[in-house]
Amino acid sequence: MNTKIGILSDTHGFIRPEIIKLMNQCDIIIHAGDIIDAQTLQALKPKQKLIAIQGNNDVHITHLNLIEKLNLPNGEIVIEHGHEHGVHQPSHDSLRAAHPNAKIIIYGHTHKQIIDQEKTPWVINPGAAGQVRNYGAAKCFVLEVSHSQEWKITPYTFA
Repeated sequence: MNTKIGILSDTHGFIRPEIIKLMNQCDIIIHAGDIIDAQTLQALKPKQKLIAIQGNNDVHITHLNLIEKLNLPNGEIVIEHGHEHGVHQPSHDSLRAAHPNAKIIIYGHTHKQIIDQEKTPWVINPGAAGQVRNYGAAKCFVLEVSHSQEWKITPYTFA
């Protein structure tokens, strides 16, 4: 059976309704920080669990960690906001050096959607799922992990 993991970031107090609908079809939802208003997380209702981390604008949401890990049978996902690996553009090399055993590293911060699969671990950024600096459209990912252990990332854009 496939596991569907919804991945979003940088909601800044608002999540596009289309993204909420898509995320709530997933088994697990990962939010990579800059939530701003913790109440917005209440709209996210995954089938199994929600994982959210603090972004650089979330120091007031004290129950969240700066880094989280999700261990799956065929690999580990590491989630951090990315702002400690470069102010304007987090360094993928720095993220990979910090988490060499991960299969995927998820970060946010830049509000720009990126899939970097050139080296392992893969480094991905779902883009901004809210209204703040979303560059014309709210964005997110769905990661499907199949029973055959294939990992497939699908980007979504909602203009």
